[in-house]
Amino acid sequence: MTTTAKSSSWINGPILRQALIDSFVKLDPRALWGNPVMFVTAIGAVLSSGVVLVDAIHGHFSPFVIQITLWLWFTVLFANFAEAMAEGRGKAQAASLRAARSQTYARRLRGNSEERVVAPELKLGDLVVCEAGDLIPGDGEVTEGIASVDESAITGESAPVVRESGGDRSAVTGGTRVISDRIIIKITAESGHSFLDRMIALVEGAARQKTPNEIALGILLVALTAVFILAVFSLPFFAWYSEAAAGQKNAVNVSLPVLLALLVCLIPTTIGGLLSAIGISGIDRLIRRNVLATSGRAVEAAGDIDVLLLDKTGTITLGNRMASDFIPAPGIKMERLASAAQLASLADETPEGRSIVVLAKEKFGIRGREIAAPQATFVPFSAQTRMSGVDMAPMDTHPATSIRKGAAENIRNLVESQGGTYPLAVAATVEEISRQGGTPLAVAEGREVLGVIHLKDVVKGGIKERFAQLRAMGIRTVMITGDNPLTAAAIAAEAGVDDFLAQATPEMKLARIREEQAEGRLVAMTGDGTNDAPALAQADVGVAMNTGTQAAREAGNMVDLDSNPTKLIEIVAIGKQLLMTRGALTTFSVANDVAKYFAIIPAMFAGLYALPDHGPFGPLMALNVMGLHSPESAILSAVIFNALIIVALIPLALKGVQYRALPAAQVLQQNLLIYGLGGLIVPFIGIKLIDLAIVALHLA
Repeated sequence: MTTTAKSSSWINGPILRQALIDSFVKLDPRALWGNPVMFVTAIGAVLSSGVVLVDAIHGHFSPFVIQITLWLWFTVLFANFAEAMAEGRGKAQAASLRAARSQTYARRLRGNSEERVVAPELKLGDLVVCEAGDLIPGDGEVTEGIASVDESAITGESAPVVRESGGDRSAVTGGTRVISDRIIIKITAESGHSFLDRMIALVEGAARQKTPNEIALGILLVALTAVFILAVFSLPFFAWYSEAAAGQKNAVNVSLPVLLALLVCLIPTTIGGLLSAIGISGIDRLIRRNVLATSGRAVEAAGDIDVLLLDKTGTITLGNRMASDFIPAPGIKMERLASAAQLASLADETPEGRSIVVLAKEKFGIRGREIAAPQATFVPFSAQTRMSGVDMAPMDTHPATSIRKGAAENIRNLVESQGGTYPLAVAATVEEISRQGGTPLAVAEGREVLGVIHLKDVVKGGIKERFAQLRAMGIRTVMITGDNPLTAAAIAAEAGVDDFLAQATPEMKLARIREEQAEGRLVAMTGDGTNDAPALAQADVGVAMNTGTQAAREAGNMVDLDSNPTKLIEIVAIGKQLLMTRGALTTFSVANDVAKYFAIIPAMFAGLYALPDHGPFGPLMALNVMGLHSPESAILSAVIFNALIIVALIPLALKGVQYRALPAAQVLQQNLLIYGLGGLIVPFIGIKLIDLAIVALHLA
């Protein structure tokens, strides 16, 4: 499924309705305690509500205090709404995943017999049989057979994938469906702990832990809140002293609701209300790009990656050697070689054999022929003979003939044993292909060598351009392979990576990552094999391919369901976007507190030192730079703006600040200009407009 298809607007009816309900559910003090800024705001709302209740008991009715109280509650509810919206999108994604986890039955092997059991009864190590049409009952690895598997319930992609025993494409996921052939699977995860179960928990937010950056920012917000609490509740003492000095009793409004309004406006409620939503939506954006992040820390680390290590096989290349060219022997036409090679490959079910059939069709229009007994006897490929072919019975149009295709040395031995000769030109071609890192297969018809098929590990299409994008983002790419240096250099040049590590063992991969980390770099590793698992675990960001082994998926802190190694470009962009969004909204939140200070403080002290013949306001009214109508309207306007700005910024928190590949200094400069300066200007305009509306409606 494409990113576009999976993306959805945050304005979604069911999500909005559920978020409104959850906004009230999250008023539970146990839930609010996790967000100290909003916890303090909720306490303020409770205290202000107490004042309203006491006034009501004594027969007093103050619309001003009631409005302050309501808007304090709205501030808490809007913050809860922001978090609930972020969680709601994750829950919607989880609901679609849960549909794939329907109750299924499994055919568990007990010796040579099968027994039918429900999937939750399966234990680690159980062997189950799956045939065409069966749902795979749990996470596991294919131990026998090969089959096409429909993973659209997990990845969204309709195209089936091949899963086979051995190698790096043996892992299967519970909830996917077998659409051809028969496989035996060894269960590797118990019910409730499968890949799909963990994915559902993560996208619902239930398993999300705060990252170090979130914790550090939370500590800063708590410290600022504590400072403002001390500052605000020291104001009454200053006011009483000033009133006594001016001989103006009750000139300053330092009632509890006003102090609470001032406190809530000055503490960083904007970022406090949006902080959790920003973190949740970062993971949600990864999920909508078919990447499962098992750690919020990994999402943040992705934004600071310096080096990317990529396993070659299955990551940079397709993983299977593919036929790329037919090179005929002297005096042999290429069409004859292609036709013979295709005939010899019809019984070869390996990916290499199938690629030869396809290449002959693409190059010369030679279609696979249906040749039945007794006309032909097919010889399937085997590891012992390292050859495949066909023996043709004599017919009117041609005599009996035997065609073989296989490893060059085996074909040479076969031809020479029959009295034929092995041309020097063919031997030179075989040597040249080997030197380039390819695999040569020779083709013979009877005692005559027809030529060579060039098999090579094909680099994935478009990957060179993607690596160029990574380079533009300041990320250095290193290909890791077990190939010899000559082969590695050829593939590295074709793929466009910056460096390569040849003949790499798991220990060498681990050492390279530790070496990069020791030099202060953050390292990302993508891979799909069991031998990649130690490196994936050591890397700051370990992205395992979903097509890979269970060991690789367990070791990484991200799993790419599309198995696209260059998906790291999007992962890095999302990580940077997460960091930028948090920084931008923090800057905006702190900056707009300055404007609210200029709205409330002058209003509170406006009547101090006022002279009878100069009206009700004193010289401190000069600080009322916004020209607000009255102390009551100024205080109420600031409180209303403080609540509404959280709602206004929810779309930005969920969508994230737009990321562009720019130098860090330029990004910082733009953020300070847009969100720092904007955080100063927008509140002045917003509070003034609200003040005009309040006065027009006679609310203050």
